[in-house]
Order: sequence, then C-alpha cells, then structure tokens
Amino acid sequence: MMLPTKNRLTAVVVLATLWMPVFGWSQSSPDPKLVEGAKKEGQFVYYTTMTLDQSKAVVDRFEKKYGIKATLFRTGGGPLLNKIFTESRGGRHDWDVVVGRGEMVLPLMQRKLLASYRSPERRMIDEQLVDKEGFWTAYYVNSYVLGWHTKLVKREDVPKTYDALLNPKWKGGLISIDTEAYGMFEGLKGIWGKERTIAYFKKLAALEPVIKRGNTERVQLAVAGEYSLIIAYNQTIQRMTSRGAPIDWVALEPAVTQVNPVMIGSKAPHPNAARLFNDFLLSKEGQEMLRGMQRIPVRKDVEPDPPRLFRGFKYVIENPEDYEDFDATVKQYLEIFKLR
Repeated sequence: MMLPTKNRLTAVVVLATLWMPVFGWSQSSPDPKLVEGAKKEGQFVYYTTMTLDQSKAVVDRFEKKYGIKATLFRTGGGPLLNKIFTESRGGRHDWDVVVGRGEMVLPLMQRKLLASYRSPERRMIDEQLVDKEGFWTAYYVNSYVLGWHTKLVKREDVPKTYDALLNPKWKGGLISIDTEAYGMFEGLKGIWGKERTIAYFKKLAALEPVIKRGNTERVQLAVAGEYSLIIAYNQTIQRMTSRGAPIDWVALEPAVTQVNPVMIGSKAPHPNAARLFNDFLLSKEGQEMLRGMQRIPVRKDVEPDPPRLFRGFKYVIENPEDYEDFDATVKQYLEIFKLR
C-alpha cells in the first residue's frame, strides 16, 4: 500500500515553471451510471477542515448541479480525526468524503478507514499530488514562504535563501513563525535529511523569532508592522498583497508545499455520491471555485490567481504518507522552539 520512504522522497523537487497548463484534454463528463447511483442514494456526508463559508459554497453548487443533499461538518484537523476515530470505535461510519490536512492520511489508512478511488479527473493533476493506490488526491495546496513588510525591509535586503534568513541582523523578534509549522519541518527533512534540518531549525530558533499560532492572524500582525519577516502560507500573504497591504513574499527554495487531500471512507454509506462529489472537487469547475476563493488549485488547466502562487519556483511536496512518526516530528519541533 505504501512505498518505502526513501523511494517516495526521490526526486521530489521540481521546477514549477515546467508544470505548465495543458489544454489538450477537457474535463470528463460524469459517468451516467455513477450519477444515477448517486441520485438514488440522494445524499452524502462531508467532513472537512476547509473554512465553513467556502465549504458550504462548494456543496451548494454540487447540490444545485445534481440534486443530491449534502450534510456538512467542519472543524480542525485534530478534532476531526478524533471524531472519526470515536465514531469508528462505536461501530459508526457516518461520513462519505473528508478533506483535511496531510497528516490525517496515515492514521486513517492505518485503521483501514479509506477506500481506494482513482478519479478520472486525476489525469489533469501532477503525479506528485496523487496517491498511486488511490487513497488520496490533493484538492488544494499551500506553500510555506517568507513574507516581508515592504516599508520595514527593502526588497534588496530580503533573504532569498534559507541560509540568508539566518543572518544575525534578523535576531530579536523580527521573524514570525507558527507554533505548528510541522509541515515545513517535515518537508525539509525529506529533502535535507533529519540532522541538517534539525540543525537549521535550531539556528533559526536562536534568532529568537516570535512564535505564535495561526497564519491569518500572524499575517495581519505583520501587515501592522509587528514583524519584519514572516514564515507563512503564500496564499494568506498574497491575499493581503493583492489588497495593497505593505507585504510581499518570496519562496525560499525548495518551498515546502502542503497537500490538503480529498479522501473517501472505506465504509461510506453513500459510495456513489461520495465518488461523484470527489470528481466534482477535482473537476475544472470545482478547481475554478477554489481559485475564486483565493486558494491554490492543483489542476494543470486551472491557473492560480495570481499564477505565482504555484508557478516559477522549486518546491518539495510534503507527502501525506511521510508522517510515519508524526508525534516525534511534533516533539522535535516543540523542543527546538522551547514550546514544552
């Protein structure tokens, strides 16, 4: 079911400019038998970590398109896993489709709670963003990048590499980093190795960055001038940049890119509706909805807005199946930044 870690980490860095849109294939029409089966079921249950307003907009579009009722539940990644596990232990399997964070994949796979499904829409998605066994497919992505306050830091002074970020002039609360940037830590371990990554983050911690939870709030504080530099998701920074706020960003290469996968339950009570909704999320229509929500779509024929969000820089995929010892990753990260 899973490839060895060594094999999965081979050649994961790609030049995003080579991943250009492909227009030779239009999205597939839904399988009539699948649509018929889904309409007979008449409903499905969708669990997600994506914001409630955006998730509701997506299911509303799906309901209008197919006349299939969606029951939507939204919460954070940890609470959502706990809910699924609690239900499973009680013999309940209420959900059909889940969209969550990458670290949710392995725990669900290990408990055999995921079904294999290779959506026909996957042919328009880069192979690094799909599971070969069909247990997950990226729905959208986020990349960790370096933002800077454009009135506090001149463009020519902005660090352009990971090593440049370690310059002592950024010491003393000038850098903001998330208390839970585990994905960045794990992604760099995959390409640099464990020892180099831990050594790097210890040097970063020695600069006394401001450690605070939450991308959106931290970006807002950076815009207000609380920090000169900030490590955060690029689409969160870009949202403020596009509004004219004094903040911009650069990708330190390789930029760790986090996958937010869509998965189907192995005991989904509405399997046809689950597959049809999965196809809808990955379709051109579904991915264009993501772009309109200022998220980063994964299809080759749907450009991010702006394209720089996932074009023109080297990145490394934070593979959801690389979290073989997520607890150890969290422990290491917290110890480095003295958060426990």
